[in-house]
This record gives sequence, structure tokens and C-alpha cells, in this order.
Amino acid sequence: AEYHVEADGERSPFRAYLDIGLARATTGANIFGVLKGAVDGGLDIPHKCKRFPGYNAEEKSYDADAHRARIFGSHVSSWMDELEEKDQALYQRQFSAYVAAGITSEDIEGMYERVHAAIRANPQRTTVAKEGKPNSFNQKKLNLKQRKERVATKKAVMTNRLMASM
Repeated sequence: AEYHVEADGERSPFRAYLDIGLARATTGANIFGVLKGAVDGGLDIPHKCKRFPGYNAEEKSYDADAHRARIFGSHVSSWMDELEEKDQALYQRQFSAYVAAGITSEDIEGMYERVHAAIRANPQRTTVAKEGKPNSFNQKKLNLKQRKERVATKKAVMTNRLMASM
């Protein structure tokens, strides 16, 4: 079923407009899943259901159950079943994280339901501390003295290599 947010008395919902930039607006694209979640969350975003998964262009009808099935990963579980029957090695490679966690195709929908429930219980984003050195591609700028010391060290290393090879 569609969900439209309407103004309720003096308060009206926050109105936003979706700008997908240069991304292709194909039916079933992930951006429309985000749009659906934002609308269901209470934002007033003008939209049509034509791009949601479950929309049938020939019949011009929207099937909310098909969209729900897509949200809860039924396409992933059917792909798991199909791959497990056809090619066990590819299944092990493609779903190695699920296999290691003990998740089967029957557990996918329940997993997504638990995730959605956890998000509703605490919608605050939590950051996970990463171990090890952070990726930093920009080197810290060196002052003149540090640059000269660096060059002197490189010269000393090269000189030692040349002397050792002689």
C-alpha cells in the first residue's frame, strides 16, 4: 500500500525533493529504496511508484508485497537456493560470510526483520572503532629542516649502498 504524508492541522511534514544527480533512474534502483524508506519515515517527498520494485508497467499497477519481498531479501534467498543446487563451489565463494555466520536462505528474512527492529529501537548511528593504522594518503607537510634531514638521510643510505656494492 502507498503511504502519503499529509499536513495535520498547523504542523506539516518536512518537505524534501529527491535529486539523484547523474545516476540512472531505472526501475528498482537502490535510490528508490532510499526514497521509499524516507517517505515511510515521515518525509514529504513528491514521487510516483513507477520506479519502485514491484511496479508493473504493462498493467500500470504497484505491488507492495513484491516491494516488501525485495526489501526483506527474498531475491537473495532464492539466489542462494538456486546457487546451492547448481554450483556448490560458487555458492561457497559468493556466500562465504553467510556460511561462516551460519545463515541459510531461510534465515535471510528474519535477519532483515531483526535489523529493522534494531534500527527502530535505536536509530542513532554508531561508529565502530577500526583497528590498525587509518588509511591516510596525504602525507603530513614537512618544514624546511625536516625536508633537509630527509634528503640527507636518503643521500646517506644511497652512499652506503654504493660503498657496499664496490
